[in-house]
Amino acid sequence: MSTNTFATRPTSALAAPDAAIKALAAGAATVDRIESMTLSSITLPLTTPISDAKVLTGRQKPMTEVAFLFAEIRTEQGHEGIGFSYSKRAGGPAQYAHAQEIAPVLIGEDPNDIGKIWTKLVWAGASVGRSGVATQAIAAIDIALWDLKAKRAGLPIAKLLGSHRDSVQTYNTSGGFLHTPIEQVLENASKSLADGIGGIKIKVGQPDWKKDIARLEKVREHLGDDVPLMVDANQQWDRPTAMRMGRIFDKFNLVWIEEPLDAYDAEGHAHLARSLDTSIATGEMLASVGEHVRLIEAGAVDIIQPDAPRIGGITQFLKLATLAEQKHLQLAPHFAMEIHLHLAAIYPTEPWVEHFDWLDPLFDEHLEIRDGRMHLSSRPGLGFTLSDQARAWTIGTASFGK
Repeated sequence: MSTNTFATRPTSALAAPDAAIKALAAGAATVDRIESMTLSSITLPLTTPISDAKVLTGRQKPMTEVAFLFAEIRTEQGHEGIGFSYSKRAGGPAQYAHAQEIAPVLIGEDPNDIGKIWTKLVWAGASVGRSGVATQAIAAIDIALWDLKAKRAGLPIAKLLGSHRDSVQTYNTSGGFLHTPIEQVLENASKSLADGIGGIKIKVGQPDWKKDIARLEKVREHLGDDVPLMVDANQQWDRPTAMRMGRIFDKFNLVWIEEPLDAYDAEGHAHLARSLDTSIATGEMLASVGEHVRLIEAGAVDIIQPDAPRIGGITQFLKLATLAEQKHLQLAPHFAMEIHLHLAAIYPTEPWVEHFDWLDPLFDEHLEIRDGRMHLSSRPGLGFTLSDQARAWTIGTASFGK
């Protein structure tokens, strides 16, 4: 493990609470207590710089790495759980720093009281707010608690929560980015389908809209009419362009058009959802349940795309899923398939899960994909353990409790 490049609290400040404080932390029905937690900042390098429409419009630089915040929790009875959050391009050090500030309040709590702990963590960092870095830092801890609870029960998280299915239809995104020549996009799509993936998504939103249409025409012709196909504009169209492109794209029999507008433009998305035949999907960039509620109430989305690490973890995802179900929305969680497979499996309406192989080097285990679907394993919890390579990519650690 590499040397910690971030400042951590003095060891004396991390000592476990004494018996009196522990007694206040959890009630008489407590069955176990959190004894310690380790936070790790891990940087995953990408083999190829990644570009979507945000890069081609000059708003961002190509992505070369993904920053991860891992939380590993251990209880007095020896139960363990692991969870993670992540950030692309910026925010990783901020997540790690905020998690260190709020982590001490966990020690002595009953790990089963996940909702209570989530609220306690929010209040520990109340001045930062309840979205963005704050919720993303909490997410790693929250997911670790759910992993621990499911492992204690000997069940995958989906089975602990109550799944509707043991596999979820899956689509690939990583092969269709805009830095990739169209010939390679077609080859990537064929390989994905041969590997058992069920659908293909490509990126659009280039400054020259004619290039988007040309790429989409070639992909649809290559795949044929029956393969599920999605496009993602990564928020780079204004309202008139989104409407014009959406009407052109209606003829391609797409499953959805993703993020045609700014993520916070609920009214604009609602107008598109009412006007186009193709479904509108969005939500991945939002960082709280409350932000998603505005989309839902505005009728701005047909397929909602929450990201558990971005909105505060599994606890918050479950709240949002209930709201989405009440509005009869489809679900397609963003990224982090290692987490979202479990959460999609419990959604009543058939969802989609996004396939990225970027995270594969971080874990010793890998998901089974066949027949167009991603399959749950029988491994308890999330079903993943950190690899030696992930440990080697660790750039900072901080421990709390014993």
